[in-house]
Amino acid sequence: MAVREAIGLIETISVAVGVRITDEMAKSAPIEVLESTPICPGKFMVLVTGLVSPVESAMQRGKAAGGDVVVDTLLIPHVHPGVFPAILGAVEIAKPGALGVVETFTAASTIEGADAAAKGARVELIELRLAKGLGGKAFFTMTGDVHEIEAGMEKALAVVGAKGNLVRSVVIPRPHDATFRKIL
Repeated sequence: MAVREAIGLIETISVAVGVRITDEMAKSAPIEVLESTPICPGKFMVLVTGLVSPVESAMQRGKAAGGDVVVDTLLIPHVHPGVFPAILGAVEIAKPGALGVVETFTAASTIEGADAAAKGARVELIELRLAKGLGGKAFFTMTGDVHEIEAGMEKALAVVGAKGNLVRSVVIPRPHDATFRKIL
């Protein structure tokens, strides 16, 4: 497994080209491919991690291979460590607090928003759901004290909104136990 210091993502409107991008990226640098998969509606996502320089190199190679079918990209050199467990669905919340949900039009925007929220406030990322079964949209959830969720939400919305990729967001100050049981 590569060191998870940076994260890169390329979304395309072509499955075939997405597979080629994955191959080009994997051949170009010592990276870990976290996801290489079709996503709704007919798009493809390649998600990679590793040290900063190899991820940067792989992203350059992947974008060049993708050409005009690339619809969104992201490169976060020093990603918040809480992003990876949330993407992989490996987060256990001991004591849930307030709940924040940010829904976006792209997987890349969701990762960028979650990273900004986790870096800008004392929140715990719960899950990043990246466009599978969501009609191409994505979302992330986070928990913490209400004021921290609000601060994290502000940071996330600034990043996501700047790209025009925000669908909706909510802060639930005191979610019912059943809500957490269903989303955790």
